Amino acid sequence: MGIFSSKHKTSPKNKEIPMAAAKPNNDNAIEKTGKKKNHNAGEKKSTFFAFYPGKYVFSKKGTNATPKRLFRRAFAPLSPAQHMKGVLARRTGKGGGEEKLNKSFGFSKHIGHKYDIGEEVGKGHFGHTRRAKCKKGEFKGQQVAVKIIPKKKMTTAIAIEDVHREVKILRTLTGHSNLINFYDAYEDHNFVFLVMELCDGGVLLDRILSRGGKYTEYDAKGVLIQMLTVVAFCHLQGVVHRDLKPENFLFATNDNDARLKAIDFGLSDFVCPEKKLDDIVGSAYYVAPEVLQRSYSTEADVWSTGVIAYVLLCGNRPFWGRTESGIFRSVLKNEPHFDEAVWSNLSFEAKDFVKTLLNKDPRKRLTAAQALCHPWIRNDNEVKTPFDISILKFLKRYICASNLRKSALRALSKTLIFDELVYLKEQFSLLEPSVNGFISVENLKTPLMKYTTEAMKESGVHEFLESLCSLQYRRMDFEEFCAAALRVHQLEGLDRWERQSRDAYEIFEKDGNRPIVHEELASELGLGPAIPVRDVMVDWIRQSDGHLTYIGFVKVLHGMTSRNLAKSQ
Repeated sequence: MGIFSSKHKTSPKNKEIPMAAAKPNNDNAIEKTGKKKNHNAGEKKSTFFAFYPGKYVFSKKGTNATPKRLFRRAFAPLSPAQHMKGVLARRTGKGGGEEKLNKSFGFSKHIGHKYDIGEEVGKGHFGHTRRAKCKKGEFKGQQVAVKIIPKKKMTTAIAIEDVHREVKILRTLTGHSNLINFYDAYEDHNFVFLVMELCDGGVLLDRILSRGGKYTEYDAKGVLIQMLTVVAFCHLQGVVHRDLKPENFLFATNDNDARLKAIDFGLSDFVCPEKKLDDIVGSAYYVAPEVLQRSYSTEADVWSTGVIAYVLLCGNRPFWGRTESGIFRSVLKNEPHFDEAVWSNLSFEAKDFVKTLLNKDPRKRLTAAQALCHPWIRNDNEVKTPFDISILKFLKRYICASNLRKSALRALSKTLIFDELVYLKEQFSLLEPSVNGFISVENLKTPLMKYTTEAMKESGVHEFLESLCSLQYRRMDFEEFCAAALRVHQLEGLDRWERQSRDAYEIFEKDGNRPIVHEELASELGLGPAIPVRDVMVDWIRQSDGHLTYIGFVKVLHGMTSRNLAKSQ
């Protein structure tokens, strides 16, 4: 439930129905489609979905793809995405001890002393939002939005914890123009009141629908730049939103070029660069595969942004199912289609951009900061790239790596192309290197101190930085920074990986390869004593001189361990 400034458009029939009840149910929408008569008696019906005429619903290559849009309306039209059933259960399910729950939050009392609360402007699963006017104080006379959450719906300890955390995140996550401004929190015996900035421009979903279901490529780019900028800022502070969707972005005004604002941090959480979250939250169509697999971090927000990008550009959802479980199966197993007519009218860069955000492997997916350096975004746009918090994680791994792996990474970094170097140059400059072009671990504090908020302290980012600074690594120039910060898995996901890795191996052969025994390589890769190293490494070390083969070189690049060895075999 967001801080809506206007209700979603509904038909006259449903005028009196609250928004939560009036939201189209995707199951019902499909069933109604199925009731339409087939006026063309000779037309063959799909054996998968009787209400879809046509030869094939799935690609001939297999059934591991989202149903093709061979029809005028392949999927149900865009509508507000509902939270997953598990999210609703965790917030509203009966905990068996409701009377024992402490629903006192310690917020200010008597909201009526300061605000005149007016008409309802939005409604969601967990409450509703009203317009209000400030009667006194700094914002006297100003219109604000008040999100009202009934305490009677907080029937579990998790629901209460979520409200505590939402207020903490809204209080601490300040200072970005694409974030909703939070003013204060109040409570009484029955409700919690969150006072925030009022945005009159409506939600992004309504803008999409008002434009015929999709944006032009140019306009979509402008929306996504703002979206990625605020997502990158949240990630820098150690906050993952976990429920990004068009309904959770508001426009500040009704102007076409109005500023976009991220709202609704009710499902958000703090996360440290090296930690993972495991609770399944979000909205079905926008949830990342790794969330369903219960091991995820900030990359999940980038996936959701990729789904929004797909919707903005083509007007359809990339993944679909008749039920929630069907949507989940589609997200986990299917691939989005880019062979519709609408995609043929879009640039190659736009399609590549969406594909890089919708990579099912979070290790191969771009970060929000990297996405802002993508050629599609960068072309004709002067975008200020924020510092990428994930850089710290890769720098720490590099500093702790052996000399052999550092040599392999340095060889690979020499094969990077211009588009990959743009991002790394931006990140290196944000660390403010010395006049001689060097940085030390102390430089890593520079961008964090410049953009720090209280949220960063809550998420444990400062503790992670201190653990990194304690390593006391010598100074590093840009060339070595590239080796430390590059993402092997991302490069591996590109079409040119085979050629690039072999070029890197040739460089490694000249500069870094040396004789190595099986036991030393096993230790290098973290293989345990239970692994028959000589059998496993038969193709990793050359018999003639004891040097690493190309296969062994790639294994060293990945830093393979016993855990992922089984997956590779």
